[in-house]
Amino acid sequence: MLALIYFPLLWLVLLSASNDPLSGIPGPFSLRHYGSLLGNPQWHGPMAASLLIAAIIGLICAVTATVVGRAVARISKSGWVLVLFVLPLFVPGMSMGAALFIFIGAVLGLPLGFWSIALGHYIWAFPFSLLIMLVVTLRFDRSLIEAGKDLGASNWRVFCDIEFPLLMPGIVSAGLFGFLMSFNEIMRSIFLRGTSETMPVWSWIQAAAQQSQVPVIFALASIVLLISLPLLCGVFWLLFSRLNKV
Repeated sequence: MLALIYFPLLWLVLLSASNDPLSGIPGPFSLRHYGSLLGNPQWHGPMAASLLIAAIIGLICAVTATVVGRAVARISKSGWVLVLFVLPLFVPGMSMGAALFIFIGAVLGLPLGFWSIALGHYIWAFPFSLLIMLVVTLRFDRSLIEAGKDLGASNWRVFCDIEFPLLMPGIVSAGLFGFLMSFNEIMRSIFLRGTSETMPVWSWIQAAAQQSQVPVIFALASIVLLISLPLLCGVFWLLFSRLNKV
């Protein structure tokens, strides 16, 4: 199973540095496709849009997941509330994208573009961030909060001095996970993009329309992989290793 997961990723990186990646066999090795990628400015705009949207979604997910995660942990019977929040995980991306396309365009009358993509990404990324945040909030020792209040601290002071430092691994992990989920999302973006393009959408269009661009897309996908995989490793290290200190 591990080989099935990681071998295709390694094969992709090897093909991206091959002279003829479409052959499916690595070698002879060459970096000319990376040079073609760096010399092609067409992907700069979609990449910048993806990074900006992902940064916005990551920040919003970190804040809202913290607020909702703290509230859910305090509700005695929170199962149904949690189900409502994580239900978008089980809705197919095509169905959610089509529904948002109709709602934003036909019902609200708003133009499709940057912010409609961001809205779709947030609906998709928030449940993941919330689940990660709940790992921290559900094991939080609430006696520390009661002790702070007994000493006369206000609710804001208790949060800043006690809760926030202990919840920090979950907050950072929720934000990073929201960033990654947004950065790699394509299904909802196709419905909500209007005239805007994100990096996954641009790669999909280029791969479908021009076979000659596939080697360049291999190089771009490898760069994204080499950036996102360490971020994912950092998320899990922060969440599960640092969490043991909470």
